[in-house]
Amino acid sequence: MTDAADGKTPPGRIFSVTALTRSIRKNLLANNEKLAGTWIEGEISGNKIYSSGHRYFTLKDADAAISCVLFSFCLPHCDEAFRAALRNGENAANGLKVQVEGELDLNMSRGQYSFKVRRLRIAGQGDRMAAFNALKAKLEAEGLNKLDHPELRRRLPFLPRRIAIVTSPSGAVIHDMCNVITRRFPNVEIRLFPVKVQGEGAAAEIVGGIEFFNTSAWVPDIMIVGRGGGSADDLWTFNEEQVVRAVASAKVPVISAVGHESDVTLCDYVADLRAGTPSIAAERAVPVKADLEARVRDLAVRVEKAPRQMHETLVQRVDDLSFRLGAHLQGLASRHERRLQSAGLRLVPAMKSALQRAESRLGVCTAGLRHLSPYGVLERGYSITLDGSGRVVRGIKGLAAGARVTTRLADGAVESVVERVLKKEGAA
Repeated sequence: MTDAADGKTPPGRIFSVTALTRSIRKNLLANNEKLAGTWIEGEISGNKIYSSGHRYFTLKDADAAISCVLFSFCLPHCDEAFRAALRNGENAANGLKVQVEGELDLNMSRGQYSFKVRRLRIAGQGDRMAAFNALKAKLEAEGLNKLDHPELRRRLPFLPRRIAIVTSPSGAVIHDMCNVITRRFPNVEIRLFPVKVQGEGAAAEIVGGIEFFNTSAWVPDIMIVGRGGGSADDLWTFNEEQVVRAVASAKVPVISAVGHESDVTLCDYVADLRAGTPSIAAERAVPVKADLEARVRDLAVRVEKAPRQMHETLVQRVDDLSFRLGAHLQGLASRHERRLQSAGLRLVPAMKSALQRAESRLGVCTAGLRHLSPYGVLERGYSITLDGSGRVVRGIKGLAAGARVTTRLADGAVESVVERVLKKEGAA
């Protein structure tokens, strides 16, 4: 600082950063005695545990926040309810309303003050956690909780052609997702609806992005809604009812990709798939093209091999059936030949006997015919007279002098002309 009159620096008025910080720390710590035995109440946010076992979180209420540290050696002094909550994961502490007792501290290297917690007890559920659980219960009652009821989820298409993404256009998230998707399957079409993912107006923008793809002429096969990591406060937009219901009402399957694996939002409950990170969401959205091509080639080889094996099997079966059929036919022919031979042996005597009986009957019949035959009569000295028309002359009626007749004898015939017709004595 300089003097206004002569521009010179007044002596004893210049402090180094270290000196000033030590002074602030000394005065701050001096007032710690006023906080002795005093409990501070607030809601835990952004709870994180480090490899040392120490926990860092923010204690906040409606108008203010203070950074807190809970060293691992102080954890036994916390109530059992809090320790039980921590066993469910570091995020289980977020949203809890707690009361802490300890002392203020100033980190000189960062110029930040914090509250070192010596004792902690749960005072109830924080306002945000209460709102979270109330909306979660409402979603459960309406049948929208897909995270706990996998049967309600819509199946993601195996090979989507179009992927819609609703997220911030800046930062690494959108670039990571696009890189993962295009690396796995370059032919997929990606469209981004840029939105704010935290802060005032973020919820309305995310809802607008989802509604845009619900009504767009460009119809996606999958929609990814999400953002990168952050504190519970940073991710709270994805717990707001309007955003959650927009995700639930999306017309295509939705992948929720909010924060890290340990972060769980209400959008995760209503989405068709929860991905631990945006990059994992991109991996779950599309298969690897090279893997599919390799699989197609493998299937082609297997299909080609299968018809070849099937053809060889059928050829062998046909050969086997042909051999068996030939053997069967040969056996059948042999059996029939033997049957024919046997039948022939039985048939010859029967035929001879039948022939003899037939010859005997034929002789009898021939004798009878000869006896009845007019030619047989001729042999006994009789004759047959025929008129000119070849009809047998049975009487003199119809005969007149000059008529030509033929007389059949046993050994020939005589043609003659009727000289006169003599009637039988006593005939009329």
